[in-house]
Amino acid sequence: MKASPTLTNNMQAVLADLIELHMQGKQAHWNIVGTNFRDLHLQLDEIVDAARAFADDMAERMRALHALPDGRSETVAKSTSLAQFPQGLINTKDAIDRIVAALEAAVGTMRKVHDEVDEEDPTTADLLHAFIEKLEQYAWMVGAENMKASASVTQPDSKQTAGK
Repeated sequence: MKASPTLTNNMQAVLADLIELHMQGKQAHWNIVGTNFRDLHLQLDEIVDAARAFADDMAERMRALHALPDGRSETVAKSTSLAQFPQGLINTKDAIDRIVAALEAAVGTMRKVHDEVDEEDPTTADLLHAFIEKLEQYAWMVGAENMKASASVTQPDSKQTAGK
């Protein structure tokens, strides 16, 4: 099978976002400071490793379909849907918000192109499914760092503890 221009463009959009996600994760990893530094520092490496592996999977899938992946920095910078990551030190709270936004933007691109990809090549759509599942899990886990509980913990009432 040879990828159509539409499939090639859709795969390239995903590739650009994954490369950018990898680079933003490293930028955050190197420059975060503040509360829960170590946990976030290590978690960012997991995200970076996944983004790098997913980018490689997508680029290799493109080649398998006779498409040419373009991972050059100029191409990625021009075509990514991810917002630019700030330069310099960034506190963990802000880094969490930015990384979650980057994860969600990458997933958004995947969801946007999914139906066209699936129509032409269900195998590539299967890759997207795996990427989406893992990136959404990372967004939830990282984002939980900044979430506020919606319920407070109270002491059990006497009826619940009476029979124990």
